[in-house]
Amino acid sequence: MHLTIVNPNTTASMTRTIGEAARAVAAAGTVIEAVNPDHGPASIEGYYDEVYSIPGMLEEMRARPASDAFVIACFDDTGLDAARSLMAVPVVGIGEAAMHMATLLATKFTVVTTLAVSVPALEHNVHKYGFAHRCGRVRACEVPVLELENPASDARARISAEIARAKAEDRAEAIVLGCAGMADLAAALSAEHGLPVIDGVAAAVKLAESLHALGLRTSKVGGYAPPRPKTYRGRFASAAVSTDD
Repeated sequence: MHLTIVNPNTTASMTRTIGEAARAVAAAGTVIEAVNPDHGPASIEGYYDEVYSIPGMLEEMRARPASDAFVIACFDDTGLDAARSLMAVPVVGIGEAAMHMATLLATKFTVVTTLAVSVPALEHNVHKYGFAHRCGRVRACEVPVLELENPASDARARISAEIARAKAEDRAEAIVLGCAGMADLAAALSAEHGLPVIDGVAAAVKLAESLHALGLRTSKVGGYAPPRPKTYRGRFASAAVSTDD
């Protein structure tokens, strides 16, 4: 299968890290293409960044009609509902995927994300996905997203310290890493703390492969029905969907 992973921010180095993490777990027959838009924010930290990252992300998806499935590589699941409305093939968000995986491994999990500004959006998703009774807390380690790219930063130590607090204070049995930029830390942090640490990129890849193998596609009955043809004006003129799409 051809699986396209879209990093909604514009930081190409992070996209490369995400692609490497995806290829490390992908099945032998899965071709991974990791891409990011050319316009939009360098990182997604809060509601404002999220809005401006969605148009570019959707453009990357529309440009790849041959893809068998897509993964949105932002833990906020940026633009996930819009992407599912646009595409007929499965679209998996790394946040939703990681939370699903956590519920298969533990009775209670905690999300460890980057900054406090992201916590409300992630708490909203926890409730939206129906995991409020399984999620102990959404924690922020106060590490800016781009600091995950800096080998000289103390990002890993801060994440590890927050995991230790989650075990002690939340009684967490599993940890969900709340940022795609943490993808390469999961295995080492799991070994360090003695509990499952789930990377959403890996989880989303395996779920996307499963959906494709089962021949399942996104429902077009109801909420994910295709966008209705209409005029889009100005800078978003290219976003209009025609009857031929």
